[in-house]
Amino acid sequence: MNFSEMLAQKTTEIEAVVYRYLPEEKGFQKEIFSAMKYSVSSGGKRLRPMLMQEVYQMFSGESKAIGPFMAALEMIHTYSLIHDDLPAMDNDDYRRGRLTTHKVYGEAIAILAGDALLNYAFEIAAGAFDVEENAQMVGKALQILTAKAGVYGMIGGQVVDVLSEKKQEQITKEKLDFIYELKTGALIECAMTIGAVLAGASDEEVRQVEAVAKKVGLAFQIQDDILDVIGTMEELGKPIGSDEKNEKSTYVSFVGIEAAQKEVQKLSEEAVEILDLLPADNPFLRELILSLIHRKK
Repeated sequence: MNFSEMLAQKTTEIEAVVYRYLPEEKGFQKEIFSAMKYSVSSGGKRLRPMLMQEVYQMFSGESKAIGPFMAALEMIHTYSLIHDDLPAMDNDDYRRGRLTTHKVYGEAIAILAGDALLNYAFEIAAGAFDVEENAQMVGKALQILTAKAGVYGMIGGQVVDVLSEKKQEQITKEKLDFIYELKTGALIECAMTIGAVLAGASDEEVRQVEAVAKKVGLAFQIQDDILDVIGTMEELGKPIGSDEKNEKSTYVSFVGIEAAQKEVQKLSEEAVEILDLLPADNPFLRELILSLIHRKK
């Protein structure tokens, strides 16, 4: 089985895990359950739970807590996309080739669907205490999840990003790095470090994994900037040029396409170099990181 086939198989398996934790569409509030399912089932790379799972397997993890945390992280990522697409934010009508949640269910339900996925994610993650005897390990993973999704993580990065749109605040390269590290990088760091923690990796190994994730997160966001300029609606499943429309400063606007592409390659290769220093090994994870250099969606 080649890499592409393995990637497709793993994506399908991860989706089954995530869908298993979605609530049933019944009861007086079933509209919110429907909106949650619509948003989560809109496709995507499932990169974050995949990175979590691959790091976990690299360290030979055996905890049953991995499933709840994989599902929880994908729900948090999905909630952030719902809110990101709203008229008050990026005002996008399409996501992954389908109408965005607010275009299907209206803004009020879309906001509530995002809120619901965030809260439900923590409910699911907390349920890991019921399937894992090592409460300290689950507690540490839960601390990572809450911190990386919050004001010192993804939300914090999003705030600075919003304030930097339309020149509301002056943007510098240092501030742009800060935005990327938090807005995109935080959940990738969350994924990989939780995978290591739940597998029982040492503190030093967890720090090394986090160093890998920082570079992967930055490379991933820079590639997003590049695709927003050179990608197509068919490839991305959403309109291109949204950064320019919202007057956002990006790596591309700072250094140009060619330099941005070189930075993506450099960061990805550096991430793999750190990964190779770890005592454990996962060839698929290594290839997954390198594949992000030339991704088209």
